[in-house]
Amino acid sequence: MAAIRDRLHWLAMHGVVRSAARLSARRGDPQARLMTDRGLRADPMPFYDELRQQGPVVRARVSYLTVDHAVAHELLRSDDFRVISMGASLPAPLRRLERRTRTDALHPLLPPSLLAVEPPEHTRYRKTVASVFTSRRVDSLRDLVEDTAATLLDGLADQQGVVDIVERYCAQLPVTIISEVLGVPAADRPKILQFGELAAPSLDFGLSWPEYQRVQQGLEGFNDWLATHLQKLRDKPGEDLLSQLIETSQDGIRLNETELRAIAGLVLAAGFETTVNLLGNGITLLLNHPDQLADLQADPALWPNAVEEILRFDSPVQLTGRVARTDTTVAGTSISAGELVVIYLAAANRDPAVFDDPHRFDIRRSNAGRHLAFSGGRHFCLGAALARAEGEAGLRRFFTHYPDAQLAGAGCRRDTRVLRGWAELPVRLGSAVRVAG
Repeated sequence: MAAIRDRLHWLAMHGVVRSAARLSARRGDPQARLMTDRGLRADPMPFYDELRQQGPVVRARVSYLTVDHAVAHELLRSDDFRVISMGASLPAPLRRLERRTRTDALHPLLPPSLLAVEPPEHTRYRKTVASVFTSRRVDSLRDLVEDTAATLLDGLADQQGVVDIVERYCAQLPVTIISEVLGVPAADRPKILQFGELAAPSLDFGLSWPEYQRVQQGLEGFNDWLATHLQKLRDKPGEDLLSQLIETSQDGIRLNETELRAIAGLVLAAGFETTVNLLGNGITLLLNHPDQLADLQADPALWPNAVEEILRFDSPVQLTGRVARTDTTVAGTSISAGELVVIYLAAANRDPAVFDDPHRFDIRRSNAGRHLAFSGGRHFCLGAALARAEGEAGLRRFFTHYPDAQLAGAGCRRDTRVLRGWAELPVRLGSAVRVAG
């Protein structure tokens, strides 16, 4: 019965969408093209520029699309729109089937995930997390980030050949840091990475049946592990933030079990997924722009702005969506209640109305920080400060330890639409430079 249920859920959530997208793509529908064309997924910028020529808001078959920075900025902050929830935008028959056949496993696009709720629930959840995930706490982690990066890089010093820098470094640094923050034992960290890799496409729609099965395996494995981990922390609390989160209440209300698992799971997964992509994208960009890398090595004060430019130029999160609460108008386009607008964050970050010569990578760009890579408004990424700290220290340390590093092959991009990063990135490190402190 479970196998039949899963197949029906895939059909409702992905199978019908996938078939419809193939047909719509042949008819030129822009959203369907991005869903079905792997070439566009590998290099979406020409597609984004094509959309930009069609206006600030573009009508697709089942939604509206925008690549416009001003429109994206407005939508992310508008009370006239809400975040999407899994299955909510499906036609009624498919929506009913999806709800009847979904499992009990928590999903990042289902309440009570912070990604899928709005005030007042979102306000309470966010305040609860923010109360233990403070800027002071992030500042206190900077030495840990520096030390962890140095230890990981020293561990690669005997690698004379080619290494997959994603597996050996880009993934290891953020998972180590977020695990320390949330009290995850070192022995469990490989599981977290495995579950994260399997579940990464969970934010995408139109998955194939094998992709869906891998996602479910990752989500269910992560859910089971998280329930066990939370119980261990209840039995033996530590100084970690997750132990604090278990005990923290907001307005006198403590998180229930489902809320706690959803929030803890999202914080843990988001705590390394975005940063893995940031580090891999940054290493690639700087190795492909040796003049800019030379500037950074000559003037380390440029690193914070360089991280902003990496986030702008090759955004780890490519898109998000908002659903209209009421009939409204956006940039002169009428949008009815319940209709979806897909916001291409990565395209907004290349908007020539905001960023001069937007397809040029420039670590000195004066307004690089105007990017929308961390979303905006009430759903602005809670972990943005930590991701920036890890990006700056992780990249600076890497290029200080291995100044002669070179790309050693094409690498392999992650086959996801919402998240953009490297699954494998072969790098020849060269001679190591021992760094004190």
